[in-house]
Amino acid sequence: MLVASNRGPVSYQVREDGSLFAKRGGGGLVSGLSAIGPETGTLWVCSALGDGDREAVRRGVGEDGVRMLDIPADVHADAYNGIANSVLWFVHHMLYQTPVEPVFDAEFRRRWAAYETYNRAFAEALAEKAAEGAAVLVQDYHLCLVPGMLRELRPDLRIGHFSHTPWAPDAYFRMLPDDIRAQLLRGMLGADRLGFLTRRWADAFTACCAELPGGPGDTRIGVHGLGADADFLRARSRETDVEERMAALREEIGAGRRTIVRVDRTELSKNIVRGLLAYRQLLDDHPEWRERVVHVAFAYPSRQDLAVYRDYTAEVQRLSREINERYGTPGWTPVLLHVEDDFARSLAAYRLADVALVNPIRDGMNLVAKEVPVVSDAGCALVLSREAGAFAELGVDAITVNPYDVVETARALHEALTMPAEERAARSKRLAEAATALPPAQWFLDQLNALREPGGPGSGQPS
Repeated sequence: MLVASNRGPVSYQVREDGSLFAKRGGGGLVSGLSAIGPETGTLWVCSALGDGDREAVRRGVGEDGVRMLDIPADVHADAYNGIANSVLWFVHHMLYQTPVEPVFDAEFRRRWAAYETYNRAFAEALAEKAAEGAAVLVQDYHLCLVPGMLRELRPDLRIGHFSHTPWAPDAYFRMLPDDIRAQLLRGMLGADRLGFLTRRWADAFTACCAELPGGPGDTRIGVHGLGADADFLRARSRETDVEERMAALREEIGAGRRTIVRVDRTELSKNIVRGLLAYRQLLDDHPEWRERVVHVAFAYPSRQDLAVYRDYTAEVQRLSREINERYGTPGWTPVLLHVEDDFARSLAAYRLADVALVNPIRDGMNLVAKEVPVVSDAGCALVLSREAGAFAELGVDAITVNPYDVVETARALHEALTMPAEERAARSKRLAEAATALPPAQWFLDQLNALREPGGPGSGQPS
């Protein structure tokens, strides 16, 4: 079995003395692959992402079961930032300000050529290393062309692709140039099986294929809703560093106050700015909450090499300052904003949460919505965007909001804060059960087993 993804399970940093330091990665894919075990001969193909990774490749340093590709830095930058993050991510999350963007000009075509080169490097490495009839699991929007390229090189392989993002509706997907759109779909349809996080995203992909001769063809399409890793989260959230951060947060919050918690990357789709505006609206509409509630907002840097992300991060910080200056008192800071990534502090906030605010504009799944109910000490109310993939599983017990409606979100925050403790605990318990229905290891194994099954009646339809 082979796994292909942009980011691998390990990264390297060069110490001051010139030695290399390896750091293990996290996330659902890494957790899921641990269920397979190294004895099966699994190979993970990934890209060298920084100077430390590239130095490790040059020195021949590596982890067993990992092949890191030293794709030229300029090619990776054009493919990753120029296309994957600046075009495909924006399309699938419907983020464009369409009066002025996108513009598919000659520069776009140059970057698209890099995206093709990047995908071809993965396809060739997989073709070289795969045993006869091996299963290959390709991950996400960075590598949409790999299945088709790999199919041409190695028709004997069982190829799967999994999308960790939403898939754009057909009307939005059509903004891409016709040839690029067709190339993306045919690249994906080179797989035996495609996986998506929700039925909604699977159906959107199928709709986009309607214009192709033969539609999805023999490619099978399935849904696997990645869940939270309950055992890991509960154990990790009880470790000493988390307890220390809980004590520090309690001191910052102040005794007797309620907490509205959000933990996100400063990603445009996470909708942090509107979340802050909704909190400000809450303080305006319900002044009784002033000095009685604190918004604990962790907004960790993301893609800061792109100007639009830097601007968004700056706006989050500016609005947080504005709220604190307008409403704060000597003994109360309305917004506690932290922008330095700290997983232990995130878990501490999860445990303290009375309300979790998860209001993305659009999200493939959003594991924060699943993690907070699992970890929360006393149970928390979940205010959840209907545009999060997690809504399909958690919507019944969450307080649902239109992510664009600041007034409605403020009302939802008030409802969550005033929810009786017994109801909040009962909802939180049901949310935790739904959130952990498909933990990472089982999520990964389900995809692998489905890929190994022969195609049958109904191929090409969501299953």
